[in-house]
Formats: sequence, structure tokens, C-alpha cells
Amino acid sequence: MISLQWWRGLDVRVQDAPIALALAVGSAIPALYSKGTQLGELPTRPFDWLAIVVIAVECLPLVFRRKWPLICLALVSVAFSVDQLRGYHTVAGTALAVALISAGLHLERHRRATVIGASVAYVGLALALDAKGSTEGVAGFVTFYLALAAAWAIGAWLRLSRSAEAERRRHVAAATRVAERTLIARELHDVVTHHVTAMVVQAEAARYLSAAPDKLDRTLQAITDTGRRSLTDLRHLLDLLNPDHSPERVGDLRTLVEQTRLAGQPVEFAEEGEATGDAGSAEAVAYRVVQEALTNALKYAHGNATNVYVRYGERDITVEVGTEGAASSSPVGGGGRGLAGLRERVDVLGGEFSAGRRDGGFVVKARIPAGNPA
Repeated sequence: MISLQWWRGLDVRVQDAPIALALAVGSAIPALYSKGTQLGELPTRPFDWLAIVVIAVECLPLVFRRKWPLICLALVSVAFSVDQLRGYHTVAGTALAVALISAGLHLERHRRATVIGASVAYVGLALALDAKGSTEGVAGFVTFYLALAAAWAIGAWLRLSRSAEAERRRHVAAATRVAERTLIARELHDVVTHHVTAMVVQAEAARYLSAAPDKLDRTLQAITDTGRRSLTDLRHLLDLLNPDHSPERVGDLRTLVEQTRLAGQPVEFAEEGEATGDAGSAEAVAYRVVQEALTNALKYAHGNATNVYVRYGERDITVEVGTEGAASSSPVGGGGRGLAGLRERVDVLGGEFSAGRRDGGFVVKARIPAGNPA
């Protein structure tokens, strides 16, 4: 794996050099003389100084076949034409197919003009070979042209495949960004709304405690503690943006209930079973359900009795939070996103969620399948 990454990190010209070198070396092996591509069936000519130049011009451009595909194709085509007209028939003639595939894959501009120009040039080569006594015939020239067209088509198909894959990755990246923004928005709503609501309620109560210094001091201390907890949770939320962050932290329900009590909300809390720590996302979602329900109780039914019941089963976690009495006539803020976000969280895990009025109060209930990975 390391060696593969090292190779991919090299310049593309370095990566393409072995192809050019292999064709050049193959052309220089005596046993392979006149064993290369033979178009026109002209008599084979012994190698001379011009053959060396032809081999060089056919092979060397492959080094920059990805960087300058059009120049590579033009040089290789000219050298290939000389190769066939002179009757060298070198192994280096294979470079034409490589250059065509590369041009079909990497050429960005003037693609149609390149196809037309190459086709016209091929007709010219066929006529020149025929004038020199070629026995290839029309069928042979057409067959070879189709083979060259197939090489270009392979490159074009690879280009379309890469383009489709790049587009798919862009869509996946965009969808991932949307999902991440949604997650952050939910976390901000859950964390900030709960703490700020508690602080606002406590601050409202403090206005009426000027004649009771002890109670006022406790209320102000509760506001300070709530603010500190809010900062701690916000720091944790910001850690989620770090790619090295750990899985979502599950808060302590008893601490959450106690914090709500300090904000002036009478809360009765009961648990059945024990949190195992291996329920994954289920425990985190259960915590958020209780947190949002208590936040709404503070907003819309401040001072009304609230009951929190959590049961840890083998296969699921059940949460039920009920608040007695009607909603307050002047709720403290609220954007209406919390319950919808909870429903989405529970639905993702395949659970059940409900929230509505019952027996003169408001009840939030959720059944969350356990054992899901965090």
C-alpha cells in the first residue's frame, strides 16, 4: 500500500516513462525487427538512422501523453506514418493506439476537430501507401481505421466514466455537508435552548427575590452554574467538528433533572433498569428526548409538576415525560424545531415517537431500539 501511494505521488510524466521506454527497448531487440504494426503490407526495410529517429518520435511523446495529449498524438501520428511508408514496421508503432486512448481520455478542448483532422490524415496515409504499391485494399484500410477509432472510443468511455464518478462524489459530498449541518443545527438547538431557557426562567424569578437575599443569591448561583454547563456543552459540540472527535457523549439524566429543578421546575424522576453503555446512539437520543421535554416544560408550563420515567430494556429504551396543566400563556422563546428534530432522531434508529396533550397535560414518549452503533 505504501509503495502504491508513493508511485501515485510521482509526477505523471515519471509514471508514463516506463511505457515509452518499454516500446523503445522492444523496437531495439533484433528478434522483434519488423514484428510491429504493418499497415499497407509494404516490403520491410532494414533499420537505418532514420528508423532510430522514428522510434524516438513514436515513443518519447508518450511521456507527456496526459499533460499534452494533442501534441503527443500529433507527433506519434507523424512518426507512425513515416514508419509505415518507409517499411520499418517497428514495435514502437503500438504507441499510436496508446496516444489515441490517451487523447480520448485526457484531451479537454477541440475534441471534434481532432477526430476530423486525424481521420483526414489517415485517408492521406492510406492514399500514400496505395501509391507506393500497397496490397492492403480498401477493406484492410477500413478495418485498421475502425481499430484506431476503437482506441479513441475506449479513451472517451473512460473519460465519461471518470466524469460520472466525479459527479457522484460531488453529490455525495453535498449530501454529507447537508447532513452535517442538520446534525449541528439539532445539537445547537438541544444544547443551547435547554440551558438558555433555564437561565431566562431563573433570571425572571430573580426579579422578585430582591427582598430575600438568600434566595436571590442561590438563584444567581444557579444561573452561573447553568451558564458554565452551557459553555461546557458548547465546547463538546464544537469538538464534533473535529475529525478526530470521539463518539457522542451521553449526558447524565440525574444531573439534567437536578438542573431543571434549580430552574424552578418540580420534577419527579424514575429509572427502571440500568444504562449499559453499549446501547450506542440509543442512550444519546434518550438523553436528548428528556432534555427537550424538560426544556418545553420550562418554556410552556413553568412551575407545573413534571414526571420523567426512563426504562432500559434489553432491546430498547423507553422514555416518557409528562407535564401537568396547560401551557403557559407567555412562553419563553421557542422556534418549534425541537420535537420535529427528536422525531427524526428516533425514526433514524427505527423507533417510535409521540408528543401531544393527554389528561390535561402534555406527554412526550419515545421507544428507541438499543444496540445501534454510536
